[in-house]
Amino acid sequence: MENEKQIETRVRELMYRNIKAGISRYLKEEYCYVMPSPGNYPFQWWWDTFFNIFTLCALRSNGDLELAKRNFETIFMKQREDGFVGHMIFWERAFPVSMLNVLQGPPKFYRLRPHMSSLIQPPLAAQALWCIYNCTQDKYFLVQMLPAVKKYFNWLQKNRDFDGDGLLYIISPFESGVDWKPSFDEVLGLQRAKATELLFKKVMRVEWRNFLHGYDYKKIARANYFKVKEVLFNTLYALDMKSLAQLCYEANDSDAMKYQNLAERVSSRIMEIMYNDEDAAFYDVYGENNIQLKSLTFSIGIPLLLDEVSQETGTEILQRHFLNKEEFNLTFSIPSTAKSDPAFVPTESKFLWRGPTWIPSNWWMHRCYLKYGMMKEANHLIEITLRLIEKNGFREYYHPLTGEGYGAKDFTWGGLVIDMMQRQKTFENVSTRIH
Repeated sequence: MENEKQIETRVRELMYRNIKAGISRYLKEEYCYVMPSPGNYPFQWWWDTFFNIFTLCALRSNGDLELAKRNFETIFMKQREDGFVGHMIFWERAFPVSMLNVLQGPPKFYRLRPHMSSLIQPPLAAQALWCIYNCTQDKYFLVQMLPAVKKYFNWLQKNRDFDGDGLLYIISPFESGVDWKPSFDEVLGLQRAKATELLFKKVMRVEWRNFLHGYDYKKIARANYFKVKEVLFNTLYALDMKSLAQLCYEANDSDAMKYQNLAERVSSRIMEIMYNDEDAAFYDVYGENNIQLKSLTFSIGIPLLLDEVSQETGTEILQRHFLNKEEFNLTFSIPSTAKSDPAFVPTESKFLWRGPTWIPSNWWMHRCYLKYGMMKEANHLIEITLRLIEKNGFREYYHPLTGEGYGAKDFTWGGLVIDMMQRQKTFENVSTRIH
């Protein structure tokens, strides 16, 4: 297995090869970001940008940290006056790649290609800014970017908390980041099973209806054809609110307590309506009665990152599901959907996140293992992730039983293993000092 220096070198080379920078011919602005993949994903994506920032901060050289800052600045350059930032920004391309790109933009026919999509993705901005600040102690950069981050989160609270309980709704499966997640099947009127073309048609109908509603969120909320409070999205929202509160404290901003209180409110609501004590799992919910969508995906354990989850509850979830060889404890963990779930398909497919292993899942669950003192399991997850990269390179996702790589090549998400290794060392050093 490669040593730490070797994998750091490979990751750094990947990140710098994937840099896309210039002055947009259409938008007349200078940009700089790391593409998720030059072939499949050359545009700038919201949460990919932040994954790359976490990787660059883990690499920690001055050049890496400056590149992290440029990525952060670029993703907010097209922020609307009301605070909104779309999940994709098209800096150069004049025409759409697919009909999906058209449908996910505003219905303005004078330009087929909007400069920014009308969908959102899971919140990671405040955690990424905190990561940059923690590594650089650059208070000027913090003060410069904090207003944009606050505007974005104020937009989320105003426009996506449809029923006022603190949790946010997504209006499209693609806003979850885990696009074809099996829990959405029920909302679409399907039984949970292996994906078919009917599922594809149902999801495309959602995209068409959003487009025809002009992405008017009040109209979409009233129409009620796809409104989901998704576990991963809302957990990251709560974590981002906590990071935003910390950023405000550092910047002597008076809104710190406001965001801390909001984070606690969101976390409490997650515990109240998403946790199923009998199943020891957190589920997405939908409908006026917050009906739980009982699908075994990796997100059943993501709320373990919240302080509100007890040691007893967290340990039970990890032992019952993530150490279970019939669910998530596979040869090349962690599968996006449990092996025992009817929707599980471990091979390559356009229906993503229904079986294969994705590096961000390992990244989040590694943090959960560390939080609950499972150092051996955390280290094993790092070893699995390194083996995946060594076996098949930096791929978009992997077969959870064979490790075969699928999807995009030169995909930057694999760089998160550097952050996993850094966190492991930090926890081990703290544990050694305590003992």
